[in-house]
Amino acid sequence: MRISAAVATVIACLFLAMPMLTGQALCRELTVMTHDSFSMSEAVLEAFKKAVGAEITILRSGDAGQALNKAILSKNNPMADLFFGVDNTFIGRAMDNDLFIAYTPKGFDDINTTLLLDDKNRLIPVDFGDVCLNYDIKWFKAKHLAPPAGLEDLLRPAYKNLTVVQNPATSSPGLAFLLATISRFGETGYIAFWQKLKANGVMVVNGWQEAYWGQFTAASKGDRPIVVSYASSPAAEVFYAEQKTTTAPTGIVIGNKSAFRQIEFAGILKNSTNTDLAKKAMDFLLSKTFQEDIPLQMFVFPANTKAKLPDVFSKHAKITDAPASLPTDDINQNRDKWLREWTENLLR
Repeated sequence: MRISAAVATVIACLFLAMPMLTGQALCRELTVMTHDSFSMSEAVLEAFKKAVGAEITILRSGDAGQALNKAILSKNNPMADLFFGVDNTFIGRAMDNDLFIAYTPKGFDDINTTLLLDDKNRLIPVDFGDVCLNYDIKWFKAKHLAPPAGLEDLLRPAYKNLTVVQNPATSSPGLAFLLATISRFGETGYIAFWQKLKANGVMVVNGWQEAYWGQFTAASKGDRPIVVSYASSPAAEVFYAEQKTTTAPTGIVIGNKSAFRQIEFAGILKNSTNTDLAKKAMDFLLSKTFQEDIPLQMFVFPANTKAKLPDVFSKHAKITDAPASLPTDDINQNRDKWLREWTENLLR
């Protein structure tokens, strides 16, 4: 009996879709659209493929804001099935553009409830971290100068020309830090703070890498001992240290509402042709397998309260008990205005 080429292809595909039996590549494909900083270990990626039952394509699409804009522009014919990396500074924009379908994944009940911002479960929290000032401990000791304890310290004459920050219009941590200052000083006071910071010699660069690896004294040949980064950055410094150490070379400033909590979400894109696979992928993103991989891959905290932290993260990564915060609606309604005001006062 002869069979057609089309039927033969279907039979072959069904056979290959049994990885436990064949170990071969899978026929279906799930595409995850995300930001450039997304990372997972090879072992977890293989577990991801197995859990979903498909090949996984990671579509890195710029920073969080750029990736979201691409998703919005292509929403009628989406470039991916699932989006990872919408944060709480852009969640309002994502909701306004009606990008995601509702889905409550397995593991939802284990999420830290303080991270839940969408009561319809279109966007599910996956991880979080606090954006804050980091400082070079050794530099401050050598100068016999106390490190900053709050945002106001940056305005002291002794701190002139010591701080580097990211442009909030081009950087996710930069935007989070701007929101921290708005939360701390209010809409009527934050520009005055930034104007004084400018007068005190703050340096503004486009992104985190340029600030941390290009200007921060603890990580580069730069001359700025204060940088905007994450409260988990000291853990990364210890983990990646060329010589084994148990002490982080950097300190953090998280008191007095000087840190902004950044929450990352994932959701299933409307008009995806692989909704069934995307649901399995959402389940996997909340699983302990993926959640316990997050800290040493992206150096943020897992949203799953049952996920165990690696020792280096438990010892050296921090979160604040009282982060700076702003209502999601306020951020969504005023973000562009705040960015415009900041740009006019800091860059012109």
